[in-house]
Parts: sequence; structure tokens; C-alpha cells
Amino acid sequence: MQALLLSLAQATMPHLMLAPIALPLVTAALMLILREEQQRLKVTLNLLSTALGLLIALVLLFWSNQQGLPTSLGVYLPGNWPAPFGIVLALDRLAALMLVLTSTVALASVLFASARWHRAGVHYHPLFQFQLMGLSGAFLTADLFNLFVFFEIMLAASYGLLLHGSGRARVQSGLHYIAINLAASALFLIGVSMLYGITGTLNMADLARSMPAVAPNDRGLLHAAAAILATAFLIKAAAWPLNFWLVPAYSAATAPVGALFALMTKVGIYALLRLWTLLFGTESGASAWFGSLWLLSGGLLTMAFGAIGMLGSQRLGHLAGYAAVLSSGTLLAAMGFGHNLLTGSLLYYLPGSTLAVSALFLLSDLIDRWRTEGSGTMPYEPLADEAPFLDAELVPAAGMNLDDDEEVLVGRVIPAAAAFMGISFLGCTLMVAGLPPLASFVGKFAMLTAVLNPLGMGASAGHQPGWYGWSFLALLIASGLLALIALTRVGIRHFWAAHDRPPPQLRWAEGLPIAGLLLTCVLLSVVAEPVLRYTQATADALHSPGTYIRAVMSAVPTPSPVYMSPEKQQPLEDGP
Repeated sequence: MQALLLSLAQATMPHLMLAPIALPLVTAALMLILREEQQRLKVTLNLLSTALGLLIALVLLFWSNQQGLPTSLGVYLPGNWPAPFGIVLALDRLAALMLVLTSTVALASVLFASARWHRAGVHYHPLFQFQLMGLSGAFLTADLFNLFVFFEIMLAASYGLLLHGSGRARVQSGLHYIAINLAASALFLIGVSMLYGITGTLNMADLARSMPAVAPNDRGLLHAAAAILATAFLIKAAAWPLNFWLVPAYSAATAPVGALFALMTKVGIYALLRLWTLLFGTESGASAWFGSLWLLSGGLLTMAFGAIGMLGSQRLGHLAGYAAVLSSGTLLAAMGFGHNLLTGSLLYYLPGSTLAVSALFLLSDLIDRWRTEGSGTMPYEPLADEAPFLDAELVPAAGMNLDDDEEVLVGRVIPAAAAFMGISFLGCTLMVAGLPPLASFVGKFAMLTAVLNPLGMGASAGHQPGWYGWSFLALLIASGLLALIALTRVGIRHFWAAHDRPPPQLRWAEGLPIAGLLLTCVLLSVVAEPVLRYTQATADALHSPGTYIRAVMSAVPTPSPVYMSPEKQQPLEDGP
């Protein structure tokens, strides 16, 4: 299978790099032509396009990780202009990883939405595809201005998706979401304009090449521009105190939209990681690792905020939102250390935590629907006596462990749908809290090991993590404990407490995506060794950006076609 995918990639590269952007664009344009009554055809097109996008992303992933080519990097010039004058798309291991993650979550989201939520409003499917186009473009572009363009495509689609389904809560949260993202876009433009004024370029590789040559008098202005640009990315990454909008907005969205939005915070993480290692790495002169303490401190505060928010939440949607904040804080704090071993570990942790949060958003919709079945939208209130079959000493009372027909309750078969939801909730709990044996535990353990052994196992004797290192270790463990307490409390309330309600109704289109996301988390832990090798190679390339810079800057445009004039039989170039 891998050989087949590699042969397909070899035959279609570099043009295949354009497919993750062009495919959703064409699909969305086609669905806009269809009438709103043709929902079944739109669902089919959306599912087929998203599944094909996942296949393309896997092909690109295998191509970027070919054996014997540790620096595999694809460069595509859509306008056939050399860098830094034209648009450039660049594919490396990091971009390929994010494309696969995006397509995986998107496929689960659209399959879940096909059961019921896609009918709650108009233009759901075109907006969904435009969202995928913006996400894919942001991961592939090698130019800051085009990064802004794809950000705006992604945000414009997200505005419509957030409001999908209407309702006062969605409108109110949607207005806050739009306002804060418009402010972030303004900061993005200001930061990009200042960088262009200082360096004269917006190509990422050219910017990295220009960093050491910035005049000392302009160094302060450069740092100010980078800080303004980073603020825009930190808003998207849900860093504290810029994340006040996230939980109300994400929890108010429909479940499949919330699952897709779990990727949105990772776009901010990706942009920060990409630009920070390129522009402020070890080769950037006096600006080396500028902002590392800010990233580290902000990440630690975000971790604490997310963990406390989870502990104080009662609603499943809010729990999922704070879990996304906790995941982003962990990634930001680990990134701030600037160690390639720690970066490799956080890149392993990133997909697992994102999949778990997406699954929790989808699962929260099923559990809330089951909880309010037959009672409108009123939340569940605990009864005065939660355990009538126990006496004051918590000993089973004689004759009380019976139902209305005086049949023993012990050993009663659990409905299959309730059992599936309970097992899925347990899997989400293990992933969010970082408990064994799933992928989040492996990622957290790898991060702990990297902090204590930054030079590698057996080579860091006598090294002390320092105040920031010990704080990160403590918060990594404590946040997992608080997340476990919060999720366990909610799980007991929904699955163990006595409820007078019918068994849950679960469609295959709702259960299959949740099972798929959690099985992918299991797969990540089963194949942890090769995945960790992949993420470590990704981190090593990020912290040594010379290969990326040379590949982008040395990309040669394709020569114009030549034909023979029938009159003069002389070769003429096609075009001026």
C-alpha cells in the first residue's frame, strides 16, 4: 500500500501539492450551483471530496517521509515565478502531518453532520469545503501575505459555520467570535506591513535569510512587528488571556462544527512554530529565540487556565472547549523551550489531543440529546436521594435492589448505544487527561523525558530543568489530574447516576466518526515508535531551517513551451 502511494506521488508531484487547495475549492463551487433541496447529493459530494482529500494527504505524507531522503521537501510555483516574487507552496513533514490531521477530523465531522446537523441551515456543505481550503492553504503556503489570504478564507467560512443552526446563543457567541477575529486580522496586517517595511519581502524563506542582516537600529522595530504578528497567532491559538471568546463560541456551535473548530487553535500553533523556528532560530543573529520566554510563560498560564476551567465546568461543551485550551497551552509551553527533542514530542502529542477534543465535541451532542430526551432542554438535576438502595452506612438495603417488577437489577444488560457512549467517553477521558495506554500519555511522557534530558538519554547528566522546566513538569501532571477529576465527575453524573429516561438513539453515521477518531488515537499509540521518529525528524528540520530556505529560494520556474512558426520554421516562445 505504501509503495503504491509513493509511486502515485512520484508520478504527480509537484502538482499534487495544489490538490488539497483546489479540490475543496472546486467542490464548494459545484455545490453552490446545486439547489438547496438537493441535500443528499451535497452530502455525497462532501463526503467523497473529503475522503479523497484524506487520501491525497496520506500520499503527500508518505512522499515527504521517503526513506533515504531525510530532507524531502516539495516546492510548487503556481504562478511560475521564482521566489520571492511569486506565490510559493512548500510541503515538508510538518505541513503533511497537519494536512492528514485536518482531513481526518474533517471526514469525521462531515459524516457526523450527515445524520442531522447539516439540515439545520443553508450552505453548510460549501462553507465546510471553503473551511478546508483555508486550512490546507495555511499549512502549505510559504508566503506571509498568502497566509493572511488563507486565514481570511478560513475565518469567513467559520463565521457561517458557527452561526449554522441559528439560536440566540450562537448569534451572541458568533458576534464575539467575529469581532475578536477581525481584530486579530488587523493585527496580522499591521505586523506583516511592518516586516515588509523592514526586510522588503514577505516570503518566509527570504525573511529567514534576511534576519541576520537587519540593521541594529531596526532590530527593535523588527521585534515589535514580530510581537504584533505573534499576538494575532496567539489569539487563534487560544493563549491566555486572549482566549475568553473560545469556550462560549465553540460550545455554542453545532457538534460537527465544534469538532472541526478544534483544528482552528492548531492553525495558530502551526503558524507560531513555523515562523518562530524560521525567523528566530539559532541562525537569526541577535534575534535568536526572541519571544521564547513569552511563549513559555503564556503556555504555562494557558495550561493552568484550561485545567481550572475544566474543573469548574458542568456542561460537556464547555469541558471540550477548555480541553482545547489545555491542549494549546501544553503545546505553547513546550514550544517555548526551543529544544528539538521537546518539539518532536509536542508534535506527537498534537494530533492525539486534537482528535480527542474533536471526539469529545461529537460525543457531547449525543450525551446531551440522551440527557434531555423527553424533558425539553432542561438540564439534569440530581434527585434528593441518588442511591435509594443504600442505607446510612452505604450498605445495600434488603429488598431495595429491585426494579418495579421486583426483578434484580444486578447483571442487567446495558443498551448497546449507552455502552458505546460510555466506552467512548472513557477513551476521551484517558486522552484528555493523558493517562496510559493511549497516545496522549506517550506524548506527555516524551515531553517529560525531553525536559529532564534535553541532550538525550544518558547525555544530560547534571542538567537541571530550571524554574520553567519544573513548572512545566508540575503543570503537565497537575492539569492531567484536574482534567481527570472534571471528566470523571461528569461521567458519573451522566452514566452512573439514576435516570428516568429511555435508551439513547444512536445512528451509525454518528457512532462511526467517534469510533474512528478514538481508534486513530489507539493506532497512534500502537505505532508510537515510527510516529515519534517522524515527528523527531520534523522537529530536527524545523530547528535547522537551512534546507527549507535553500529549497524554496532555489526553485526554478518551468520554461515556457517552444513551438516552430510555420512561416519561418524558427522556435518562438509562447508568450512575451
